[in-house]
Amino acid sequence: MPGPSKVVAPKTRVAVGVVFLSALIYSMATGDRPPPPSADPSQQPPPRSGLQLDSPSIAERDNLSKRESGISATSPMRLRMEAFIKENQQDIVRTLETLDGTPFQIDKWDRPNGGGGISCVLQDGNVFEKAGVNTSVVYGTLPRAAISQMRVNHKALDPDVESLEFFAAGLSLVLHPVNPMAPTVHLNYRYFETANKDGSTNAWWFGGGTDLTPSYLFDEDVIHFHRGIKEACDAHDKDYYARFKKWCDEYFYVKHRNETRGVGGIFFDDLDDTEKDQESLFAFIQGCLGAFLPSYLPIIQKRKEMPYTEKEKQWQQLRRGRYVEFNLVHDRGTAFGLNTPGARIESILMSLPLTARWQYQHEPEKGSREERLVNVLKKPVEWL
Repeated sequence: MPGPSKVVAPKTRVAVGVVFLSALIYSMATGDRPPPPSADPSQQPPPRSGLQLDSPSIAERDNLSKRESGISATSPMRLRMEAFIKENQQDIVRTLETLDGTPFQIDKWDRPNGGGGISCVLQDGNVFEKAGVNTSVVYGTLPRAAISQMRVNHKALDPDVESLEFFAAGLSLVLHPVNPMAPTVHLNYRYFETANKDGSTNAWWFGGGTDLTPSYLFDEDVIHFHRGIKEACDAHDKDYYARFKKWCDEYFYVKHRNETRGVGGIFFDDLDDTEKDQESLFAFIQGCLGAFLPSYLPIIQKRKEMPYTEKEKQWQQLRRGRYVEFNLVHDRGTAFGLNTPGARIESILMSLPLTARWQYQHEPEKGSREERLVNVLKKPVEWL
């Protein structure tokens, strides 16, 4: 029978991971717009990253490479990660559309300085009240302050430069089912890289994870979900699952409620060459993302048509309120994006449910299924 576990996680790496999230959101939100030009030549900004003015940016280099050679196993990791997340986005969207019977609304956007995104959102479906599957590709420039912060975990970053070009790509997914017996699920896998003057890779790292948030607890569902994740982790490192599960329990914690957001999964950030080589970590990311549909589809297929009462639907809405609280109060990347002028609000808030509920001083009944869920959320469980 599952038992309690003590949650311990490396807070320094979580904090640095937020630097990446904030930089990514900031760049998407502002379009990485340069400051207005000054009439005084002495006030003009220095050349980008120490490059000559006629040197191509990494975005320009990548566009040329894709046009001339396409993307292959020998392409830069930037291009391989971009192709990987876009391919998986299409596969996931097709699968969910077949399951729900409702098409996604697809919103494509481009960034003038390179990159862009594809937001796929389904609302008021037959199975999902709201589902979002988004990809983002961002090219931009890191200021010296951000470089200094990131050097805590990435010593390859040059501390003496004023700026560095960077690339970031990620796939994010959140599914909120209609049926309160079916759990919400979240997923995000991402890659970050900085470039040298000649466009070659300077520093790089991967991050991501996935977690399950039920309104009603079915142990067999949670065990199935965690088992799929563990198998994906074990194929690359036997220590990964336990290590990244603790990190997940720590990060997705609603402090003012003294409970976790859900029943966990895995969470990690800043996995670079001090962890494993780039190819090994890319294979790990591929394995984790590949495990998502087999881990979640059997659960949603089993629960999507279960009978439920109005009271159970109201409990789901209360739990969704807690989900909203975490995202708006404790998720630092979301907070940064919302406070950025000109932000892409629709993209930033994609993770929120379509409906939620707050009820004054609500307490679950003693001995109820609702109380059991809350008890589990207050003390994370070892499911395997």
